[in-house]
Amino acid sequence: MKKSTKRWTWLIIIIIAVGGSLAAFKMMKGSDANDGPKTVEVERADIVDQALAVGTIDPEIEVSVKSKVSGVVNKLFVDAGDYVTAGAPLLEIKPNPTPLELAEATRDVEMKKIALEQAQKERDRVNSLLKSKLISEKEFDDASKNYEEAALRYSMAKEKLALVDEGKVKIADTSFESVIKAPIEGYVLEKMIEVGDPVVPLTTYQEGTVLMTMADMKKLVFKGTVDEIDVGKLREGMEAVIDIGAIPGDDGILGRVNKISLKARKENNTTVFPVEIDLTYTNGSVLRAGYSANANIIIEKRENVVSIPERVVTLRNDSSFVKILGDDGLEKEIAITTGLSDAINIEVVSGLEEGQKVLEKPVRVIE
Repeated sequence: MKKSTKRWTWLIIIIIAVGGSLAAFKMMKGSDANDGPKTVEVERADIVDQALAVGTIDPEIEVSVKSKVSGVVNKLFVDAGDYVTAGAPLLEIKPNPTPLELAEATRDVEMKKIALEQAQKERDRVNSLLKSKLISEKEFDDASKNYEEAALRYSMAKEKLALVDEGKVKIADTSFESVIKAPIEGYVLEKMIEVGDPVVPLTTYQEGTVLMTMADMKKLVFKGTVDEIDVGKLREGMEAVIDIGAIPGDDGILGRVNKISLKARKENNTTVFPVEIDLTYTNGSVLRAGYSANANIIIEKRENVVSIPERVVTLRNDSSFVKILGDDGLEKEIAITTGLSDAINIEVVSGLEEGQKVLEKPVRVIE
C-alpha cells in the first residue's frame, strides 16, 4: 500500500516538472519572437489637414411671422410641417379690446365728428363773408385749414375704432387685416401659438409675439463654430465634408465655406468663431432644420504621398529624425524632411522611400 502511494507521488512530481519545463520553453520562444524591435512600413497615403466646425443644419433664411394687430388667436389654417405659398392665410386674429378701450374709441369718433361739423359750418360762414368782401382771403384760408384738419382727425378716429373693433383697416395703400398671411413660400417650421392665445402686435416700440416660423427648405446651410486656433487657417471658398449624426455612414454631403465671422464669442470658456457653409451636394439625403452636424473643413490636401505615422518622428532643433536598422542590424538615426501632417500621419518629402521599415519609439513603462 505504501509502495503504491509513493509510486503515484513520484508520477505526479514528474508530470508537474515536465509541464513546467514546456511552459518555460514556450515563454522563452514567445519572448524571443516579441523581443525584436517593432517597425512600421513607409507607405503612400492621402494626408489631409482639416479644421473641425461644430454646429447644425439650418435654413439660409428663416422668417418669424408676427401680427400688426392685437387680440387673441381665433382660427388656425395651417400646422407645423405644412407647405404654403406666399400670401396664403396662416391664422386669424380676433380683436379683444377691453370695454374701456372700445368705449373710448367710439366716443372719440363721435367727438371728432362733432368737431368736423363745426369746422364745416365755420368754413361755410367765412366763405359767405368772403363773397361779400367782408373778410380777407387769409381768414378764409385759415377756416379751410381748420376744416381739413378736423376731417383728418375724424378719419383717424374711425380707423382706430375699426382696428379695435374689427381688427382690419386700410390706410392709404396699406391694409391691416386680422387674417395673417404667409410672407414667403415655404414650410411652417414651428407654431408658437394655439387658438385663444393672446397676441401682442409688432410696433415701433415692441417686437410683438412670434406666431410661427417659416423657411424655404430648398436652401439649407451649415451654421457652426471653429476654435480660434484654426480660424486663422480658414478662408472663404474652402471645401468641407459634412457629417450629420442623424444620418450615420453618409459621407456624401459636401459644402463650401461662405462666411467666417470677424468677431469671436465665448462658449463654455472657449473662444470660437462662427462660420457658415453652403451645402453644395447632399447625395439625395433628406435634411431637416436643426440636425446636429460636424463639418471637416479641408485646409490642405496631399494625395498618394510617402508617409509614416507621426509618432515615430523625433523633433530636435527644428529638424526631424527617425530610426532605422542599418545593414549591420544596428539602430541608426537619420534626418528626414517632412511636409503636411494630419496629426496622425505625416508626409515625408525626402529621406525615406516607400517600403522602408522605420523603428517604433520604445514604450515607456510606468513603474
